[in-house]
Amino acid sequence: MDNTPIIINNKKFIIVDTLEYITLADSFVKDNKIGTGHGEAKLYVGNIGNRLTNFFNNFQDINCFFLKKDLKKFLLDSKEEYFNPQQPYIKKDTMSNRYNIMENKIDKLSNGFLNFRLYRVDVAPPRVYMNAESEYYDLMRRIGLPNISYLSILKLKDNNNNNNLFYFRIFIDYKPDIIGYKMPKEIEQENEINSKSNLSQKMKETMIKARTGQGEYRNKLLLECPYCPFTLVNDERLLIASHIKPWSKSNDKEKIDPKNGFMLTPTYDRLFDQGFITFDDNKKLYVSPWISPMNQKRLNIYTNKFIEYLQLDEKRIEYLKYHRENIYKA
Repeated sequence: MDNTPIIINNKKFIIVDTLEYITLADSFVKDNKIGTGHGEAKLYVGNIGNRLTNFFNNFQDINCFFLKKDLKKFLLDSKEEYFNPQQPYIKKDTMSNRYNIMENKIDKLSNGFLNFRLYRVDVAPPRVYMNAESEYYDLMRRIGLPNISYLSILKLKDNNNNNNLFYFRIFIDYKPDIIGYKMPKEIEQENEINSKSNLSQKMKETMIKARTGQGEYRNKLLLECPYCPFTLVNDERLLIASHIKPWSKSNDKEKIDPKNGFMLTPTYDRLFDQGFITFDDNKKLYVSPWISPMNQKRLNIYTNKFIEYLQLDEKRIEYLKYHRENIYKA
């Protein structure tokens, strides 16, 4: 909700607002390009209006920062794409080498705030473009992946002097429902399952169908979780079988374990799958600060909200520990 506190590098800030999901387009990224353009340093952040003007303080004194740990996390999350690229990058054969170079570069950064200043580019409205003269901004362009990476920004208030700072973080989103993308790790695991001689064909199909929440996995999960704990919708056509520990990170048993799942309606499935919400061991909700206060209100979700009808037991609590530590976007 509004005025939510956040601790960053042992310093307390208040979250004022969140600008969500700014696409890192192919025209913006610098190295991992699909098209033939040279790449433009200016970043499209949206169309002019009160929302954008107020967020960026009328485009004056936009002091920003990255965190080293976030850049390392993004690189780790995108490692599969770098080493087994699924998109038609121009320099596809050199991506793994670029990954190692970027990893080494990020490791050498300081552990504090990676500060830079953002400014508005002189482009005729309604489109608003921003830019920065900074090695950290340049680094974002170099590690970004078109179509499957994006930027979000937290507008923060410094607890000591009331000045605004803008916390930049990039994320990866494979978006299989939008661009038909299948993660390299999922392809690798499906091939591995199909190659196992000790598994029957039926079991292989069961395990592979479980990736998309289908088949026996879905049927068993419905017996334990016949409705969405947020909406109480029980129409099976409107429910998605969501893994708690992702299928690609699970062993053979966990892949088809109905305890490793919840039935959720699509909006909440997306929030949970992408790590924008998670739960503690007492059915209390955690909401990521990377969902704006405005959208938290619209969704009626907030941290510490008690989700009475969440189906929890000892095994689901174990799976949720993984989700909180590895999937949730804190």
